[in-house]
Amino acid sequence: MYCHADYEEQTPWGFARVGVHRRAVVAAALRDLSRQLGGLGSRLVECCGPPGQVLPALAQAVGASAVFCEDIAAPYEQAEVAELRSAGLQVQTVWQSSLIDPLALPWPVQSLPAVFTTFRQAIEQARIAPSTPLPPPAGLPPWPAGVVIPPGLQRKSAHVANETLPADSRASFPYGRPEFDGGETAGLRHLATYLQRKLPHTYKRTRNALAGVDFSSKWSPWLATGALSPRRVMAELQQFEQLHGQSDGSYWLWFELLWRDYFRFLHLQHGARLYRARGLADARQNPERPDAQGFERWRHASTGEPLVDAAMRELEATGYLSNRLRQVVASYLVHELKGDWRAGAAWFESQLVDYDVYSNQGNWLYIAGRGTDPRGGRRFNVRKQASEYDPDGAYLRLWAAG
Repeated sequence: MYCHADYEEQTPWGFARVGVHRRAVVAAALRDLSRQLGGLGSRLVECCGPPGQVLPALAQAVGASAVFCEDIAAPYEQAEVAELRSAGLQVQTVWQSSLIDPLALPWPVQSLPAVFTTFRQAIEQARIAPSTPLPPPAGLPPWPAGVVIPPGLQRKSAHVANETLPADSRASFPYGRPEFDGGETAGLRHLATYLQRKLPHTYKRTRNALAGVDFSSKWSPWLATGALSPRRVMAELQQFEQLHGQSDGSYWLWFELLWRDYFRFLHLQHGARLYRARGLADARQNPERPDAQGFERWRHASTGEPLVDAAMRELEATGYLSNRLRQVVASYLVHELKGDWRAGAAWFESQLVDYDVYSNQGNWLYIAGRGTDPRGGRRFNVRKQASEYDPDGAYLRLWAAG
């Protein structure tokens, strides 16, 4: 079963915690999951409301005393689990979203290296391999006969209407098109097509492009919801390399998946400390008071910096932004506008179709210099970035105001 968030819930910065693009992609993933569960003899129940209220009532309706769910090492999700336990339910969490099992690391997760390069080199030198993906089940138990879901828990149809948006022809991840549907079926098809076209071989060369459907793998929206598993992705990529040879591009895809794991393990190591204003920085290095007006200009694409404003228009219109532009706009908010990095992370959480709590928080800490990186953050020269990655102004024209 799935609990839909309260779409009216606001962040401390005055906007919805879950925006329309994220809702649309999650809804598509759930439609596909519901269809597949039906084919296996089971069903998906979708409810609305906080899990701490919904699940105890649902458990009572079906005569259950235990809940099984994913272990997510982030404060919001941990608080939900604590609330369920306080309500008297047994909760068994399962760690499942990393490529590498935390227990297979060369050190206890609490001894995770403070620098990604050290982490990566240790993994590669130890030849630690990802776990083999499990085969899908051939069948599942049906829901108990005669169970009636309390009407107050059922998902309201009003939410469905809000999850369909007209496709933007400029989108780099056009989730309104069937081939970019958020479900597992489309995700597996996209993965197969990406490999058949031998695009891993060009990935490193094209990954810093600003727009288009082919410059990057576009696996992230499916990975973020769990519609694709990193272990399945890596198994298919390794098979591709056996057939077509290794390359800098195919290696770089592994490199990016390791970054994804590193941010997960960083959460296991530090937990809620990653969500403080100062992050992991020393208490004596408290950040200066952030500029709230600068954040609002940034969020509304009215900074006056052409590349930043174009990128923020794309993000709000499509729910997607290239990795290069994510770094540029994050740097601009933190270092030029003196905005609150946590507000920027919350805006990305609201907007991104591939929002992932670990990667989002880890990357914002990295840019702001509040994480483990020894260089104290990343400050990009926006004009230099524009001349290097948009030399003919094509991206600026694509996302011009009006």
